[in-house]
Amino acid sequence: MSTGVEASALPVTAPASVTRRSGVGLASLRRLTLACVVPAMLLAVWQVTTAGRPYSLIPPPAEVWSELRDLAIGGVNDDAFSGTLWTHLAASLSRVYGGFALAAAAALPLGLLIGRVPLIRALLDPVLQVLRPVPVTAWLPLAMILFGLGPRSAFFLVFLGAFYPILVNTVFGVRSVEPRLFEAAAMLGCTGPAQFVRVVLPAALPSIFTGLRLGLGFAWVVIVVGEMTGVQTGLGAIIMEARQLSRTEIVICGMAVIGVAGFVSDWLVMQLGRRLLAWSPTHG
Repeated sequence: MSTGVEASALPVTAPASVTRRSGVGLASLRRLTLACVVPAMLLAVWQVTTAGRPYSLIPPPAEVWSELRDLAIGGVNDDAFSGTLWTHLAASLSRVYGGFALAAAAALPLGLLIGRVPLIRALLDPVLQVLRPVPVTAWLPLAMILFGLGPRSAFFLVFLGAFYPILVNTVFGVRSVEPRLFEAAAMLGCTGPAQFVRVVLPAALPSIFTGLRLGLGFAWVVIVVGEMTGVQTGLGAIIMEARQLSRTEIVICGMAVIGVAGFVSDWLVMQLGRRLLAWSPTHG
């Protein structure tokens, strides 16, 4: 009887897995809270500086939110912009990801060759270094001449925006591979082109994923410029049309949607990188 009483008096401890999950949940909640502090402060300043000013060029947050709902589902203003958000977003997504995919398909093998083959580096690197500082906006007139008005020019400009970050980081990753890895691979019988797959590519993957993140970010940065080439749909197109009509609330809505779409895109690339680079202490 005394043994039962003594056993019941012992403290009950939670399993380690439950404690660990609780700690992870608290850490996630803390990160989410900290991430919301600055946006909440900015919204408060925006509300204070614009509320009660009917002739202000910058609309208050409530008006922007109402316009965003109208863009998404309609039923608020019932004008030409109502319910068109998803059409414009789909058009921009196709151009961003299409241009980004083309840039990755061109920059990755080219970066591997420039970083590994001295002859290719001597032939192409000077030309690429001269073209790299030219801003995408400077290519706009030439793109319209080469590809005409429409989505092809937008694809080309997005391609340019994403190409150089991917290329530069790929070259950097290949040039940073330890020479001892090539010696070890050669001793194990891995020579010639096989070293690209078994040595160069795995060692350069962290830098390559950094370039992919930067390239996708730049693709979203230049989408507005790309959609100034006469396209009728797209977030950049709706921003430019709203600017001409002095619809500032629609301009802000377009900016907000681009920001959220870019954030989600970057998060997806990060998750893919973490899975493929689980062996890397800095990316896993």
